[in-house]
Amino acid sequence: MLAHQPNRGALHAALHWTTAPGRARIVFALAGALVLLNLMAFAFGEAPLDNLRRAFMGTWGTPYGIGQVLFKSTPLILTGLAFHVSLRAGLFNIGTEGQLALASLFGTWVATKLPASWPWPLALPIVLAAAIAVGAAYAGIAGAMRARLGVHEIISGIMLNRSADVVLPWVLVAGLGATGLRTADIVRGAKLSRLDRWIGAFSGSAASVAFPIAVVVAIGVYVWLERSRVGREMRWVGLGSDACAAQGIAVARRQIQAMLLSGALAGGAMAGTVLGYKGYYELGLGAGAGFTGIAVAMLGRVGPVALVASALVFGTVAQAGLAINAQVPKEAMGVLEAAVIIFVALAARTHKAVAVPPPESAPADPPGSSAAKPPSDSPMADTEASVRPSC
Repeated sequence: MLAHQPNRGALHAALHWTTAPGRARIVFALAGALVLLNLMAFAFGEAPLDNLRRAFMGTWGTPYGIGQVLFKSTPLILTGLAFHVSLRAGLFNIGTEGQLALASLFGTWVATKLPASWPWPLALPIVLAAAIAVGAAYAGIAGAMRARLGVHEIISGIMLNRSADVVLPWVLVAGLGATGLRTADIVRGAKLSRLDRWIGAFSGSAASVAFPIAVVVAIGVYVWLERSRVGREMRWVGLGSDACAAQGIAVARRQIQAMLLSGALAGGAMAGTVLGYKGYYELGLGAGAGFTGIAVAMLGRVGPVALVASALVFGTVAQAGLAINAQVPKEAMGVLEAAVIIFVALAARTHKAVAVPPPESAPADPPGSSAAKPPSDSPMADTEASVRPSC
């Protein structure tokens, strides 16, 4: 049977992020990004310090800039969380881009068909439920193909992303009769309030209550993964599916459930882009959030606080690119985002090289423990600390 460990302090464990690997990844990524940003400014004939000042004033130097960073980070929190959930189950949901796009379109369509007189307590749950259901269903295709047919979710995820790219314009034009590749405006009751309603300093920014909602969801999902039976079994499956199958865990069911939850979270990211910002869906809205969410998950995988901090890092990079667009081309900021991912990988590899003792000095593993431990190069190796399958 699987060892059942007590769950005391699970919330504290989920919120904990100040581990050595977490600190190393975040600090190394930020330091590398700053150095590269200075080099890019110099390459384009700009003074590095002046460029940094403009980037800071356009992000964390003004209330408006802070609000824009929060806005750009909101969908990244949920797409990063979506990828994290699938990763803990040993799966790679790279289809979050298509799941978010389809969920945004369908959720917006539902929001345009609701009666205009409906208040937000009635309209918002219906719209969010529709978007979440579509995201979950689209991710469930890849999950079912992996669990039942053995088709790798990376291959199916790429195909589903491409399918979404083809289907979306056709649905907008032929299905909804759109003329400008956008939907009609959603009803008033389906809109999320802007943060400047309560914090006047954020006036003019696109930050909405979707940001605090995303933070709460991140904490809740991490705690659920730690405390619930289904969540624990998902993590065990990610560590060793063969061992879990031998212990009677329904591996295929847990994998499908992980993909369904992952897709639901990706679909829910439309709250920040459609419900809290545009008020309608247009082709390309939220593009890139799914793929950037993978980097967010890898940088902040040790806990919800680290995940939110990671989303804020990439949100800052995106907003800084707009602030210095007159001096540094926007495409160069894409290079900076890619470099941050590389710095994260280097930091993780460096930490392992320093922390892992030589084989001759390492104590021998107890018999039968190899199946329960993740491999040393596993992306989950430094996050799974308390509960493992015990044969």
